[in-house]
Parts: sequence; structure tokens; C-alpha cells
Amino acid sequence: MLSITSQYLARYRRLTTDRPDALLPVTGAQRRFMLVRSLDPTGRPDVVPMFFAFPSATVDPERLRAAARTLAARHTALRSRPAVVRGTPVLRVAAPEEADITVTRPAVASGESAADALRRALSSWDPQGPPLRLFLVRDEQRGEDLLAIALDHAVCDGRSLARIVDELGAAYGEEAAEPGAAAAETAAELAAYEDAVLRQLAAEERAETPAAAAYWAERLRTVHTHAPAPRPARAPEDAPPSGAAQALLPAHEDRVSFPGLLDACRAAARELYGPDRTVPLGYPWGGRPAGADPVVGCFLNTLVFPADTGHGPGAEATADAWWDDLDRADVPFDAVVAAARATGSGWTGGLDGLLTVDDDSRRPPLTLAGTEGREVHIDGRPVRGPFAVSVTQGAEIHLRMVWDRALLDDESAERAFAALTRALRPSEHPVR
Repeated sequence: MLSITSQYLARYRRLTTDRPDALLPVTGAQRRFMLVRSLDPTGRPDVVPMFFAFPSATVDPERLRAAARTLAARHTALRSRPAVVRGTPVLRVAAPEEADITVTRPAVASGESAADALRRALSSWDPQGPPLRLFLVRDEQRGEDLLAIALDHAVCDGRSLARIVDELGAAYGEEAAEPGAAAAETAAELAAYEDAVLRQLAAEERAETPAAAAYWAERLRTVHTHAPAPRPARAPEDAPPSGAAQALLPAHEDRVSFPGLLDACRAAARELYGPDRTVPLGYPWGGRPAGADPVVGCFLNTLVFPADTGHGPGAEATADAWWDDLDRADVPFDAVVAAARATGSGWTGGLDGLLTVDDDSRRPPLTLAGTEGREVHIDGRPVRGPFAVSVTQGAEIHLRMVWDRALLDDESAERAFAALTRALRPSEHPVR
């Protein structure tokens, strides 16, 4: 029987026989985001925003728009829209001169903050619009302009974000060029992007072996089908749809290992769901395939860690299991779900928790014409799943957790966050 990736490639090749230039294939990571979008009642994609604060009146909207159009012309993924054609997920590629990038200026309504206006603008995301969008709001109270750079997750992963920030700042400082001016450069990047995607799909196709399917089926055998039923809301009226908590922790001497972070999330899940569940935690892993150019795109696979919320088996066992998982890390998410379901599991692919990890040395500030923007967080946006944890390691550990208030009440989530911080805090250092 053909693997999911083999079936996908066969359908894609049949689809594009007569129009190879209009459509591009998608990676397994992209297929996951497109599937999640299709299951959302509103068709809302996963949106990745980055927020930066600049002194008022230092950002030129037209210059910013020109810089963003330069980026979209340069990078195939940033001018391509996810689509499903005759049941086949693809990217529909726009010509460089058709890259429709605008800078939206949401109005701040009476009683609203600038952050409220940005949240409202992002919540009204049109699924049919371009994958890269910019929003600029004046914060009169702080004397700042808040800039949101927002992307459809199906066209970028975490490894792309730092490059986008760096190149946007560089393009802002250059004289604007017509999007179609560097035709040869654009054509070369498109070829490099397609080559990277095909290499990724080839790696996924090789990884989808019967042995790998059997491994993941057994690994996820006891995963529960969904989170507990929604709890009574305890959030204040008119509160945003998600809650958030954050902390700065002293850095560990050798940084926290990834299995250590998984164990910390397991401690949080135990607070939320009790000691007798196997909670599916998702995390991005991977990179660009061997031999491929480092193109902007969505290549990081989502791996699943079945976290037993009991008090065992301990960090060493977590590390051993995680290393075994990494040996099968190229199996795409949809194939993992299919393998689990083929053995009778009721798990549909939903994730109760998400973990993302970053290094603060890889997060360059956005600098526009010599003015450095301060990265800020704007909470309260919808969360895809009960809770999500982000960890940035550097001179200190920046720890954040957000949760869906329709599923978790604030009091329970804050207890879970306390358990998370305890698991990561060196015993000799207090949380600040």
C-alpha cells in the first residue's frame, strides 16, 4: 500500500500535468496546518504574529509596504496562498508583481487600547487574503507605534521568522524596487524553493515505513482522544479568549535540555488533567532537508510526545523515549495520526499542549532605518488547543504559557503554570 506521502505526490503530479507553473506541492508540515484550517468552523488558519513597538511617527507605512513587497517578490512562500485543488493541498503561486501586501491601520475605538485594536484586526483575518500582512497602530498612551508582522503558519516556520525580520529591516533601508525587477533572482529562488519542498517530501516518503508506523501506533496507543470537557468560566466578563502568564527564571548552567522541558510540560498537564491521563504534547522539530537551500517556508514537522501525567517514570526515561522518537521524526504528522487510528485508537490528532523553544541569540530585533523596535507580546488572541508553552533560553529563561479560556479556567491554568515554573527552577534560585 502506498504511503500517505506517495499518494499525495501521485495526486499532485496528475493535477499539475498541464499547469506546472501555477501550483507547487506542500510539505507534510503544511498539510497539517491546512487540515487544521479545514476543520475550523470559520476556516481560520494558524496565524503567527510578531509585535514590535517603535517611537511614534518613526515608521513610514509606504516605505514599510514597499519593503514587504520586496520580501514577497524575493521569497516564493510569502506570495503563495495555500489552496486545495480537486482535493489536493497545494500552494498557488502569485507572480512577484501580484504580491498584494498592504499596511493596515486599525482604528482604536473609544475605550480600546492599541493592543485591543491589533487583537481585533488579527481576529478578522480573511482566509482568502495574502499570507503576509502588516498592521500598524498608534498607541497614544505610550507614545509608540505598534507594528504587527503576521503570517499564515502554512507558509513559514520558526526558522523563517528571524530571516523575515532581518530582511524586512534591510529592505526598508534600501531604495524601493519594482517587484518584478529582479526576474532572474526570483526565478532562481522559486526553483530553489520547489527543490527544497520536493527533497522534504522525498525524506518523508522514505520515513513512512511499516516499522515507523508500528512504532508510532504503539507509542500513541494510550493517548486520550480529547481534553476534558469545558470547565465553568471564571474569567472576567469581556475578557479576551485566552489567558496568559509569564516568568523570568535564572538560566541553568548548561541550559534546560529538551526532555527537561517536556517533563516540565508534563507537570503542568498533571495539574490540569489529573494523574491518570496520557496527554498528547506537540512540538516542532526538524529543518531544511539535506542539500536544500535555506529557503523561507514551512518545513518543521510537528512531533507528538505522549506525556503520562503520573509521577513517573522520570527524566531519564523521558529522554530515552524522546531520542527514540527523533529516529522517526521525518514521518509527517498526518501519517502518524493515520498509523494510530489504524490500530483502533480514537485519537484524531488533537493536541492538548504545544511546546516551542527558542534561543534569544536567534531573535534579532527589527530595525527600520536605524531605529530598533522593541519586541512586545500581545496576549488574548485565540489559542489552537487547551494550552501552549513557549520557552526562550539565553541569559535568563523567558517562560510563557497561554491557554484557551473556553477549556481551562484561569485558576487551574495558573496552578499549572506554577507547576511548570517549579519544574524548571533551580532549587537555589527563586522565581523573579
